[in-house]
Order: sequence, then structure tokens, then C-alpha cells
Amino acid sequence: MTSTASPSVLPPPGARANAARKGRGAQSNVSGRYETHARSAEDDGWSFADPEPPPLRTEVTIETARTIISTNDSPDISFDQTINTYRGCEHGCVYCYARPNHAYAGLSPGLDFESRLFVKANAAELLARELARPGYVPKTIVLGGVTDVYQPLERTWKVTRAVLEVLAAHRHPVALVTKSALVLRDLDILAPMAAAGLAKVAVSVTTLDPKLARAMEPRAAAPHRRLDTIRALTEAGVPTGVMTAPLIPALNDHEIDALLEAAAAAGAVSAGYVALRLPLEIAQLFQEWLAANAPDRAQRVMKLVREMRGGRDYDPAWGVRQRGTGPYAQLMAQRFRAAAKRHGLDRPRTRLDVSQFRVPPKPGDQLGLFDT
Repeated sequence: MTSTASPSVLPPPGARANAARKGRGAQSNVSGRYETHARSAEDDGWSFADPEPPPLRTEVTIETARTIISTNDSPDISFDQTINTYRGCEHGCVYCYARPNHAYAGLSPGLDFESRLFVKANAAELLARELARPGYVPKTIVLGGVTDVYQPLERTWKVTRAVLEVLAAHRHPVALVTKSALVLRDLDILAPMAAAGLAKVAVSVTTLDPKLARAMEPRAAAPHRRLDTIRALTEAGVPTGVMTAPLIPALNDHEIDALLEAAAAAGAVSAGYVALRLPLEIAQLFQEWLAANAPDRAQRVMKLVREMRGGRDYDPAWGVRQRGTGPYAQLMAQRFRAAAKRHGLDRPRTRLDVSQFRVPPKPGDQLGLFDT
């Protein structure tokens, strides 16, 4: 099933080159690395009369997934099992490290990533099947490790909620990462799981500046709503941390102390950060965004980014890709550690309980003598 969508994501005839689409993060639809043709917008010299480009509508396609639990063995990631209920993300965060994944579908990591989305409608069914496999070893599953599982689509599709229901029925530990207040809809599931040591949440708060947030993360919750979400989760008994990711030199890294202070006041129990990452097509997309939204700081931002990445836009090496290297990266890390300690957010991460896992009986199954 596919919803109505604009057939083109390129500027219409007469529109100015690289004109921003209202409510979208990327400035262009940069060609993916596997496409045979490259697209570019050109300025015809008549920009003073150019109209605004039309709104870009979201196209949704059902994806029939064959598996739902993804695994990784990256030594610098704290989890090795994830579930992503959607591909692409309507939040439109210009810096999102998941954007290059859209190229595998022959789509652009630019505007396509935030407007041509895929929903894994059979996620809960697949999950129940995978958890029931003989020999399955329970480990915490992270929801939202790539794209946001509470992006606007979730209001309608409720795939993430269905996945949580399966995890709750199996007493399986889950950790969530989100920018959305929609996670509060599922407190009826998360609060009892948290009380049993089976759930925790991290809320991403990138800036306290609503203007910067709107430009950088156009369809994500406003900063004050994310802090309210931390407060509501904490009051419901759900261990909640704050992720200040990404920290961008000369753009939002000056907010480290204020961000952690606000998160601690809202009830966060821990904090983490990731330095800006610009793999593959994101480097071009982010620089286009800088030129349009922070032209006075664009050169300095990229100069510092490259200083943190060995002179390149990005260094993918394990152990440094999350933090960077060099004097500025070291200073950022020191400032973050000091602020986390000052605001009581340097505590160890909440450990979830894997010992309660069990596969619930199916209708018609014969119960054992001691099953409850």
C-alpha cells in the first residue's frame, strides 16, 4: 500500500537551485552512490523571481521483512541487537548517520530519506518467531539504533508498539532511543517492564535552541518537549538517559553544560554523546545545510570537523569514529565528562535483566507443572 506522493523531488522548472523544502532537513536530493545517473540543480540566473518549491509529501511503502533482529559486532557500540521498525525517517535530521542506507534501495540519502519511507508492518510477527527459535540467547534489544522508531509514521502504523507488546510478553529486555514525545503513549507497557528491570530509554537532545532544532531536525519534537519527555518517563519509573548527539564543533558544542544541566533537572540518570559523523553522502548534505542555515560559521565548523577527523570529512575507524581525534576532540570529551560529573550524570548505565526471558505458551500448548 502506498500513499499519495509527489512524483519528483527535484526542484520544479524555474525554482531556485538548492532551495529548501519546507519542513525538510536536506537541501537537495543528492544521488546515491549506487545510482548510474547524477542529479544536480542549476541556477538559471533569474533567482529573484523564483517561487518557493512546493511542499514535499511523504510516500510510504510496506516492506515485507524476512528477519527483524539485526546484529552487529562493532567494538565501539554498546549493544549488539537492534530492531528498526522503519527505514528512512521523517524527522529529517540533516546529520543522521542512517541516511546512506537509503542508497541500498536505489534512493537518495537526501530528501528521499525523509520522504520515501518503508514500514516493516510484519515486525511483531517476525520478532515472536525469532524469539521462539531453539537456542535463542536473550540480550538487550535496542529500538531506534538507526532510525527513530517513534517518528511521525508510528502514530498511524503502531509497529513499534506491537514490537513492545511482544517483548513484554516474552519478558525480554529492551532499550529505546528517540527524539519523540510519542514514546509516552507506550508508558502502559514500558513502566511495568521498567519496574521489572526490563526497560530503559535514552532521549536525544541535541540543542536547547528551538530555532536551531527546527532547522537541523525539522520534524522532531521541540527541545522543551524532549525535556518534558525525560521528566514524564522518570516520574513513571523508567530509567532515562540523555543523548547529546551529535555534538557539532562551533555549532552546538558550546551547549554541553546547559544541555546536561537541563536534562539532569528533568530527571535524567545518565548521559552520552557522539561527535558529528559525516560518512559518505552526508558530508555533502551537511555542507549544503551549513551554507544555507549557518553561512557565517560554515567554514569554521568544517575546519574543526576535519581537525577531529585527521584532515578528512570523516574517519570510519573503530574506536575513533564516535569521538574523533586531536586537540579539539579531546577538549570536547573533557568538557563533556566534567559537565556530566557536575550534574550527576556520570553514573554507570542501567543494566537490564535477561534472566526473566521466556517464550509464552501458544494457544493449545500444554502447560508444564510449574508454568505460570
